[in-house]
Amino acid sequence: MAERGSYVQVQHGGQYGAGQQQHGRGQMGEQMKGMLQEKAPSASQALTVATLFPLGGLLLVLSGLALAGTVVGLAVATPVFLLFSPVLVPAALTIGMAVTGFLASGALGLGGLSSLTVLANTARQAFQRTPDYVEEARQRMADAAAAAGHKTQQAGHAIQSRAEETRAGHTAGAGAGAGTRASS
Repeated sequence: MAERGSYVQVQHGGQYGAGQQQHGRGQMGEQMKGMLQEKAPSASQALTVATLFPLGGLLLVLSGLALAGTVVGLAVATPVFLLFSPVLVPAALTIGMAVTGFLASGALGLGGLSSLTVLANTARQAFQRTPDYVEEARQRMADAAAAAGHKTQQAGHAIQSRAEETRAGHTAGAGAGAGTRASS
């Protein structure tokens, strides 16, 4: 709001507003000066720029020369290409196909080799961890066998006690039945 008030006074030609505006510019100038001093490049940054600027310019010049040489070479070679095109085009196609075949073969071979390497590393890691897994599996199987044996033993005792109860019931019932038959 203070800036807007000073702007209005400057528009109307007020002395106070003009002085305040100059004072505001002075503060802004001091802030900018402080920022510039804080953001000064370090010696290593300056050395980097001083080294890379000429190198970038040299590379730009060399790329321009390469482009110019390519254009001149193409201009000189165009008549030769036109004269020998019946021979050059099939030869270029054959060479291109051969190069493509070799590159594809190499890429596929490299892909297969990397796949086998990953598979071998995975298998090696699995075999290194196998004794732990095998021991753990053996322990689980032993625990399961012990639990199954315990349950089987309990079931056997239950069946045996029921069989004894059944025999005792049949024996008592058979003795009582024989006595009743004899009395009749």
